[in-house]
Amino acid sequence: MRTINNDIEHTIGWWREAGVDVIVGDEPRSWLEDAKPPEKDPKAGKSPKTADMPAKPLQMPADLAAFRAWLLSTEALGAPAADSLDAIGDPASGLMILVDMPEKDDRQGGQLLSGDTGRLFDRMLAAIGRDRASAYIAPLAPMRVAGGTIDDNGFDILARAARHHVALARPDRLLLMGDTPSRVFCGASLNESRGKKHIFNHDGGTVSVTATFHPRFLLRQPRLKAQSWKDLQMMIEGMTA
Repeated sequence: MRTINNDIEHTIGWWREAGVDVIVGDEPRSWLEDAKPPEKDPKAGKSPKTADMPAKPLQMPADLAAFRAWLLSTEALGAPAADSLDAIGDPASGLMILVDMPEKDDRQGGQLLSGDTGRLFDRMLAAIGRDRASAYIAPLAPMRVAGGTIDDNGFDILARAARHHVALARPDRLLLMGDTPSRVFCGASLNESRGKKHIFNHDGGTVSVTATFHPRFLLRQPRLKAQSWKDLQMMIEGMTA
């Protein structure tokens, strides 16, 4: 169990990396103001196109636990269950975080977001008063896709499964980390989706949606941590732990 001092240290560490030097500024400031849009991650690939793809019938379980087991199965995605990683955290926390897929080292680490990427992710969570136990963290694809990019063929089925996943979890807020999750729930690239809140409608209600950079991308582009901090500030506005 982490100590309060460790939580404070992680929070201050993230704020420092994001360029925060004061708690309250003297002048009013809009967190929605963006500088010149950052360059798109060159590994994000082209926009998935699904208009010409016939929808494949999917019989997805209507229970969250059963759905998670289904998602890990060979029946769902044609991949060995041993190569897949389940969601982690608390589905009842009110905050769901969606990433594209496991990291290269996640299988060895035994959970999503391990290694350096996971350490930065944990600091981001601590900065908004959360940790892995007080959020629900799920991958769009439960296994790491060859080449690290979800192609057009895989996008369609994973997108429908992810929307069903969110509808079953029914979070109050959904944080999308990366370009592919942004395209699924915002219908646009990450660069186009950032800086504003979105709404995802499902049979059980609505979810407030915010998009930001994946921690792995922030490790390569640390100058964008300040922009990510703005996204997190916008997401937690009015949120209670």
